[in-house]
Amino acid sequence: MLKRSMRVTLWLLAAAPVAAHAFCGFFVSSAGAQLFNDATMVVLMRDGTRTVLSMQNNYRGPPENFALVVPVPVVLTQKQVRTLPTAVFDRIDALASPRLVEEYEPGQCPPPPPMASAAIPSMPAGAAHRDLGVKVEARFDVDEYQIVILSAKDSTGLETWLQENKYKIPAGAEPYLRPYVQGGSKFFVAKVNAQKVKFQNGQAVLSPLRFHYDSESFSLPVRLGLMNSAGTQDLIVHLIGKTRYEIANRKTVTIPSNLYLKPSAQAQFGSLYAELLRRTFARNQGAAVTEFAWEGALPPPRVMQPQGIYGVTCDPCPPPVPVDEPLARYLGADALPRLENVDDAIAAFARQSTLTRLHLRYGKDSLNDDLVFQAAPPIAGGVPEVWKTAPAEHNRFQGRYIIRRPFDVNMCFRGGGGGAAMPSYMMGPAPALPPSAQGGFAFGATPTLGSAAPAAAPKPLTDPVEKLLASDVPELGIKAESKQAPRR
Repeated sequence: MLKRSMRVTLWLLAAAPVAAHAFCGFFVSSAGAQLFNDATMVVLMRDGTRTVLSMQNNYRGPPENFALVVPVPVVLTQKQVRTLPTAVFDRIDALASPRLVEEYEPGQCPPPPPMASAAIPSMPAGAAHRDLGVKVEARFDVDEYQIVILSAKDSTGLETWLQENKYKIPAGAEPYLRPYVQGGSKFFVAKVNAQKVKFQNGQAVLSPLRFHYDSESFSLPVRLGLMNSAGTQDLIVHLIGKTRYEIANRKTVTIPSNLYLKPSAQAQFGSLYAELLRRTFARNQGAAVTEFAWEGALPPPRVMQPQGIYGVTCDPCPPPVPVDEPLARYLGADALPRLENVDDAIAAFARQSTLTRLHLRYGKDSLNDDLVFQAAPPIAGGVPEVWKTAPAEHNRFQGRYIIRRPFDVNMCFRGGGGGAAMPSYMMGPAPALPPSAQGGFAFGATPTLGSAAPAAAPKPLTDPVEKLLASDVPELGIKAESKQAPRR
């Protein structure tokens, strides 16, 4: 008979609790239609001077052509640009999202039954009318995208070029374009041919875009996105590289983690996490919040196993999915020269890399510079063996929130038998968050194209935070009404 503590996970993706808006660039339209952009995330993979940038650009609205304008440091070629399956962004979000964990009291478990094998399917790999100082450096198509790479000598000329080429850009674009033109940036303009867009349930769905380039600077251009802002914006950045990353030109803090919650908090977890995040931002004005930093979290290729063991070090892990097999390549490992697109080299890179998730919230007047990333020392926290976040030898940090329940013999073998610590992938699909707790960019709230609505407020909690917590949160000055001692 075995007597052990049992842990399982309810996979609630609460890391994007409010609406978010444009991040790297601004959306423009050739038809003046109101567009709704739901993308909330960007992923950057970094190795040496090579950066691979992936962004999700889903939209809802009439199938009118529009374009995305993003500053880039060099002229891109067709070989440097590709589209990605939408499942890639769902997966990276699941891997790095805060976890809601059920912890069961110890009890007597019977001997475990034999484990049955199950095969896991794999997924195959996937003109200006006059001289305005604007030059089309490259022009090519990638799936539904018609892409031009522009250089410009003058920001007013660039603004005029976009207007004369029937892009209805937001009013007053020139001051936002000026610093990028003065800095020598090129401009990635990805126009969408609505006739080639795929539709699901009557809604147009754009493929995520990925491109790569070489630059000594590791940064993300966000100032153009402020042109569309009418309120607070949320941005989630995932970074993959040999180290954890922070933002060099903004304070970076960690989300409070390893907090016990009352069972009644389960149904309100999305809104509860949104409130914890809101208070974290309020206590740390202008800061970026680290929600995840974990070495070996990116699944390497060719390691899918029965029972969902696929070469990552997560604790707990989300259920394995077919996109895990090619995920590292999708996110850019195939574009890193050092790896030469070889399975073993990519697998080693994935095992040694740290996946960092940074959450930012800012308004139109609170962000004066683009985001510049810098390497940061390893930390651990949000795991049973490291209760308080602290420096560590390896990165093992996550947002983790625990509900403790009485012993239940039916839970003994949910994670492999005997009452051992049980990974989340044995729990099945997670409950969905309420719509108000889900992230999304919102465009078209006003008649002006590209004007973004303010971030939607999360659904109000039905109970005070102090009643839902069973742990104090000293970082936020919150005292729980009743407490539970941590089980270690």
